[in-house]
Amino acid sequence: MEPKSKQFKRYTITSALPYANGPIHIGHLAGVYIPADTYARYLRMKGEDVLFIGGSDEHGVPITIKARQQGVSPQQVVDHYHEIIKKSFEQLGISFDIYSRTSAPIHHETAADFFKKLYDKDVFVEKIAQQYYDAEAQQFLADRYIMGTCPHCGNERAYGDQCESCGTSLSPLDLINPHSTLSGSKPELRETKHWYLPLDEATPWLTDWIIKGHKDDWKTNVYGQCKSWIEQGLHPRAVTRDLDWGVKVPLENAKGKVLYVWFDAPIGYISASREWSEKTGKDWQPYWKNDDSKLVHFIGKDNIVFHCIIFPFMLKSEGSYILPDNVPANEFLNLENDKISTSRNWAVWLHEYLEELPGKEDVLRYVLTANAPETKDNDFTWKDYQARNNNELLAVFGNFVNRTLVLTQKYFDGVVPSLKNLTKNDEETIRQMNDFPEKIGASIENYRFREALSDLMNLARLGNRYLTENEPWKLIKTDEKRVRTILAVSLQLVAKLAIVSEPFLPFSAKKLQQMIGFEPKNWNQAKQTELLPENHRLGVPELLFEKIEDAVVEQQIQKLLDTKKANETAAATTTKPQKESITYEEFAKMDLRVGTIIEAETVPKTKKLLKLTVDTGIDKRTVVSGIAEYYQPENIIGQQVCILVNLAPRTLKGIESQGMILMVENSAGNLCFVKPSEAFPNGSEIR
Repeated sequence: MEPKSKQFKRYTITSALPYANGPIHIGHLAGVYIPADTYARYLRMKGEDVLFIGGSDEHGVPITIKARQQGVSPQQVVDHYHEIIKKSFEQLGISFDIYSRTSAPIHHETAADFFKKLYDKDVFVEKIAQQYYDAEAQQFLADRYIMGTCPHCGNERAYGDQCESCGTSLSPLDLINPHSTLSGSKPELRETKHWYLPLDEATPWLTDWIIKGHKDDWKTNVYGQCKSWIEQGLHPRAVTRDLDWGVKVPLENAKGKVLYVWFDAPIGYISASREWSEKTGKDWQPYWKNDDSKLVHFIGKDNIVFHCIIFPFMLKSEGSYILPDNVPANEFLNLENDKISTSRNWAVWLHEYLEELPGKEDVLRYVLTANAPETKDNDFTWKDYQARNNNELLAVFGNFVNRTLVLTQKYFDGVVPSLKNLTKNDEETIRQMNDFPEKIGASIENYRFREALSDLMNLARLGNRYLTENEPWKLIKTDEKRVRTILAVSLQLVAKLAIVSEPFLPFSAKKLQQMIGFEPKNWNQAKQTELLPENHRLGVPELLFEKIEDAVVEQQIQKLLDTKKANETAAATTTKPQKESITYEEFAKMDLRVGTIIEAETVPKTKKLLKLTVDTGIDKRTVVSGIAEYYQPENIIGQQVCILVNLAPRTLKGIESQGMILMVENSAGNLCFVKPSEAFPNGSEIR
């Protein structure tokens, strides 16, 4: 993936707007914010005109749910988390030019105007849809306010948009026995009007723009997901919803409706740019509307479809905006071999990290870049964090810098020797070190940040190897002239590190620059050989990095173990409330029998489903059951079970399931069979 030949006058860099219903964790940082900041810092060092945009995403149903749970207003929820997020970004050195928020008046105005322009151009399709309505709460229900039984795995607590048990995306109408989470009552279907973005009409253009136009320059994970979406067929997508929290739809006949959060959130990049313009007096429009501007979206993989398909179609439909040149989305970061989960508090929260490990901002930036999930999901562990600090930052980068500065201080009173009397080894070392800035820069420009960081460390390794091979601490006794040359070469390499490390390790780079009394002018300066002139006086050497002891990481690991134990304890003591009472006649309609599993196999392309053949005593029938995570097919053949035989058939993954196996589920979500305590004939009734 080589850089495009086109030259740009300015760069517009956006980072996904974090959702303001919780703080920032390391998954967000590794996926989006650290690579975006590295890219922005590098471009600024090259002298490019950069607008780096961030902001909090503050609308949507999860905000209203949290507000209802806490007994506060949605605005209070977002105010609280916006401040935590903004402050922690600043402390980590994420160098936004503007960090805004979507509850700001300028955003409401910008998003409403954007919608109105598309509406006036007849871009949208109006549709009357059937939507669930809670008569007791007197409001239409967003997907997350509806719960019922998943038609795919039988989970009785599936939401109207997704089953968190099997991961299947759902529509509220897919749910079996839906109920409102607001009142607990059964919702009724009512007609409501919404406006839809006709993505299906965009298919020819998207095919040409993405599948043909970005095959060679977009990351394979991004291109592949887009290609799959387009080839599977796009459908109109509602841009409005019935809710009282969000950007109000600017139409007279749209009372009680707001813009869907997926529609208004990316417009937040534009409204943030307008806010930046008002604060700085600079014109925001060239960054969004001139062809010589490069627009780059940094996001996680869960946002690919919005930033590669939907938002570009919105921009194209509006007509005056440029389209993204690249969307270098990352995959997900796990924590200690487990998926990061905010609901389970299984995360390393940035604001807590900064408080508990002060002065370690660059260590986190380094580890998350070195471990970045650029092409596949990756894992963060505290032991790896410790090892990378001690064995790389400290033992390689810090060690080379410290040895060079301490020796110069000891032998030459901290004054830079002249760079002359070079041997072939010196010249080869200089040639190699002068190649690194261009290599590192090319990797950054191609969004290969792990590769760029690796080369940064290889530059430090080159310095260590040069010192070790030449042994100035031995030569000083016999050949001071040679030692002057060795340290002169080494000091130029230190100065080079002070430049090229800045995008990755801004705090350490600044400290190093102060130690050597050097203020770099730009990135290209690093390609020069003599950065520190002869007789330049260095500052007092200090350690750039310090060793992280076992006790430090053990404390963090124990914190996670305590979280896991607390989750298990809470799960063990949580009992679901009794369901709504039924009559004996309703119960009597259920035909429960003893059966035996005679065949079992996994359902292809699923993680949770098994296809079972059960001898019910009445017949031999197929049942699809979501138990694959708990039982291997070969281990349950011959297992007696209890089965509901008169459940209406339903199709799961193309297989007709004729019944339901009874299972016991504990509060941790583990399943086991309900079965007779001793063998009974198949077909025996359960009373």
